[in-house]
Amino acid sequence: MNSEPSQIPARAQLSVEWPTLLVLLCTYLFWGLGTALWTSSGWLSILITGWFCAQFSSLQHEALHGHPFRRKAVNEALVSPSLLLIIPYGRFRDTHLQHHFDPNLTDPYEDPESNFLDPAVWAKLSKPAQLLLHLNNTLFGRMTLGILTGMSLWLASEARLIAKGTPGVLRSWMLNMLGILPVLIWIRWTGMPFWAYAISVFIGIGLLRIRTFLEHRAHDAFRARTVIIEDRGPLALLFLNNNYHAVHHMHPDVSWYKLPGLYRGNQAHYQRRNGGYVFGSYAEIIAKYLFKAKDPVPHPLWPVRKSGQAED
Repeated sequence: MNSEPSQIPARAQLSVEWPTLLVLLCTYLFWGLGTALWTSSGWLSILITGWFCAQFSSLQHEALHGHPFRRKAVNEALVSPSLLLIIPYGRFRDTHLQHHFDPNLTDPYEDPESNFLDPAVWAKLSKPAQLLLHLNNTLFGRMTLGILTGMSLWLASEARLIAKGTPGVLRSWMLNMLGILPVLIWIRWTGMPFWAYAISVFIGIGLLRIRTFLEHRAHDAFRARTVIIEDRGPLALLFLNNNYHAVHHMHPDVSWYKLPGLYRGNQAHYQRRNGGYVFGSYAEIIAKYLFKAKDPVPHPLWPVRKSGQAED
């Protein structure tokens, strides 16, 4: 799924990757504590729960790439509770693995995680719709109103796929309903109102939008479409080092805790491969793009030249 053969040894033959399992156990623990704090702490409870909802999504990302165990069924069972409620793990897994076909990155039709539109589609939109999508291309917009618009469009797309009988979609949603049950039972037991938990989910998704905001850009060479953010702070931990996104795309089977060392060991290589698409930190990104659009909504290079690949 990456654009070149892996240049690192195969994953060590460990039956379990302990750092990932430890973070997963801590995430469940602190998510549970966050909800349980509701009766005494109110908004602090909401914020803690939202943070660990986002952390759990990062762990789901690890699971779909084969961590912490080597058995897919075990990994998926570990992340099956639907803490984010409306994002079925099976759909996240299937669309994200489709996204990892690098020649299609940013393609408005073939990349399910693209934020670009076909210019012909853009031209047919009403002015209010264009304004809404333009605002969605600022970081603030992506983390707020963009959650509602993005989720609405995605849910409508999922409904169409179910109506067409697309294999696996309805099954993923049915499994998601089962995954919601233990979450709802737990939050009811803690006394946290559903509206408060819904705000936590909104916060969690908003935090995740910081990570996805500029992961990919339009570029002729698909190897240069993926970002590197040299951040080692709390957001890097929250995203499990997915800020080294170009490294992850080149080596998708590598565990999150190995990505920084892999990057530091050959920094010039990775920066050359991604065309210097590098930021120093998330603070830099927030300062620059909180209220400023980074990209246009219509794809500036459409049609994407999928063969555009410069080799080392």
